[in-house]
Amino acid sequence: MDKMTSTVQMALRAVLYEVTVNPKPGLVDPVSQGAHTDMDVFTFIDSAVSLQPYFEQAYQIGLKADTDDLVSIFQTLRVAGKTAEETMFQATNGVNTHKGAIFSLGILLAATGYEHRYNRQSTAGILTTVKEMLINLTQTDFAKLSAKQVGQQTAGERQFLKFGKMGIRGEAEAGFPTVAELGLPFLRKATGTRNQRLLDTLLFIASGTEDSNLIKRAGTPTVIDWLKPQIDQYFKLGGSKTKVGMEFLEKLDQVFIERNLSLGGSADLLILTTYLALLEEVI
Repeated sequence: MDKMTSTVQMALRAVLYEVTVNPKPGLVDPVSQGAHTDMDVFTFIDSAVSLQPYFEQAYQIGLKADTDDLVSIFQTLRVAGKTAEETMFQATNGVNTHKGAIFSLGILLAATGYEHRYNRQSTAGILTTVKEMLINLTQTDFAKLSAKQVGQQTAGERQFLKFGKMGIRGEAEAGFPTVAELGLPFLRKATGTRNQRLLDTLLFIASGTEDSNLIKRAGTPTVIDWLKPQIDQYFKLGGSKTKVGMEFLEKLDQVFIERNLSLGGSADLLILTTYLALLEEVI
C-alpha cells in the first residue's frame, strides 16, 4: 500500500473511530444521537465517506507543493476545504457533521504530505509544519471581523467577538498543543479496549480545553468551569474501567442531552489525536 493510501485511510479511520466511541456526553454515537437531533451515526458515516477525495487532495497539496512557502500551501488547502464542505453538506442533506475536521484534519494531512515529500514522518515534525503553515492565521482572520455582517460570521468568529476566544484557529496556529500535550500523551499510556482508551482520552481532552462547541451551545464560557469537576469525578470513579465510572458518565450524557450541550470541539481534537496515534502505531 502506498503512503498516500495508508495515510488517508488513517484519517478516515480516525473520523469513524470518533463517532463509534460511546457513550460520549451529548455526542452522536452508534446508540444515541446525543444532543444532535438532526443527525445520527449513519449521517456521520455518509459524511466521512464523502470526504475521502478531499483527504487525498489535502495530502497531495502538501506532498506536491512546488514551494516551501507553507502559508501559501494552507491557502491552497483552504480553497479545497470550502469545496469539501459543499460535498459534505450534499452527503448529509445540509447537516454540519465534519466542518471542524475538514479544517483541522485537512491541515494535518497537508502537513503529513509535506513531511513525506522529504521522507520524514514524526508527530513533532508534522506539528512544526502546521505552525509554519498557519503563521498569523488568527490575526489575519480576525482583523476585519467587526465589519463582517453577523449573518456571515462563523460560530468561532462570533465567540471571538463576544468572549475573545481564539477557538480552533488559535489551537491550530499554535500547532494543536491540546493534542500534542494532552491527548497524545494520555492515549499513548491508556490501557483497556480501544473504546475505553479513546473514551477516556476524549474526556481528558475535554477537561483541558475550552470546547468552542460547548460554549456556543451553553451561551457562556462559564460552562467550562461546570464541566471540569464532572470529568474529575469521572476519573476519580475509575473512568471507563469501572461500573460506577460508566454509570456516572451515562448520567452526565443525559444532563448534556437535557441541556442541549455537546463536546463537539473536544471530539474534533480526539479525531486529530487518533490520526496521529495511528501514524505512530500506538493504537
